[in-house]
Amino acid sequence: MTHPSPSPGLSQWQCLLKNLGAWEGSFTRLSPAGAEVSSVPTVVTLEGLNQNQTIRQTLEFGESTAGDPPTTKVLEYSSLNRSTLFFETGAFSQGSLQFSPFGDFGAEFGLIAGNRRMRLVELFHGENGESRLSSLTLIRETLRGSSAAERPPLTAEQLVGTWHGRAVTLYPDWRSPETYSTTLSVSLDGTQLQQHLAAPGLSLSTTGSVTPTAIHFTQGSTPLQLLLLPDGASANTPLLVPKGQPFFLEAGWLISPTQRQRMIRRYDAQGGWESLTLVEEEKA
Repeated sequence: MTHPSPSPGLSQWQCLLKNLGAWEGSFTRLSPAGAEVSSVPTVVTLEGLNQNQTIRQTLEFGESTAGDPPTTKVLEYSSLNRSTLFFETGAFSQGSLQFSPFGDFGAEFGLIAGNRRMRLVELFHGENGESRLSSLTLIRETLRGSSAAERPPLTAEQLVGTWHGRAVTLYPDWRSPETYSTTLSVSLDGTQLQQHLAAPGLSLSTTGSVTPTAIHFTQGSTPLQLLLLPDGASANTPLLVPKGQPFFLEAGWLISPTQRQRMIRRYDAQGGWESLTLVEEEKA
């Protein structure tokens, strides 16, 4: 199992280069409850130019299930913006630097395992001073020429057990990364899921109600929904972004029965982007 590490340390650009190649897959738009709205076949190609000093990104969209015609978009860039951070595995997140209850807000998460990528976009829409989860896009990709199989949809039962993790937290102000161990214990009693998370300076227990498509955590001041998605993916978000309180957006990916990755993008009480954490977990 490969772990990200802040030492000896790759530059952010070198971490981006872990994504080079032609990624074939699909963009599937989902409702806030996780139901499929539309899907489109895609090829996303990242190629290095000028000795990898520049990246050319070509997005090829086929005809969607909603009847949209094929399109192609080409982007070239030689630097990264402040809203994006990469880990040494090539995993990344890009998104809003600042939350506002007016207008759109959200983030993309990208996780890599071997020849496969799982990306998830979580979007919120602000109206009348409230920002609600409006849509998600699940992006499942395989490197061209490889034959890695897609995972089945995630279930609550697959999460049961004790997960030992290694976490790396990056900061948008370029502070030194932090690396630490985590333990997540999950049990299921009928439709009630209990989980306990332990990390340095943190001990947190929560209980959620399980449905076939989601786990709902209604304790505390911010109700959360963990959607159980195709390909072992999950989206853990508030349905309504709280005002004046810290909150987080999370994407998870069960890449084997005993291996899972989670990425957490945290915002502070003022709505400013605070940190990005990648946790790579193994079930005991």
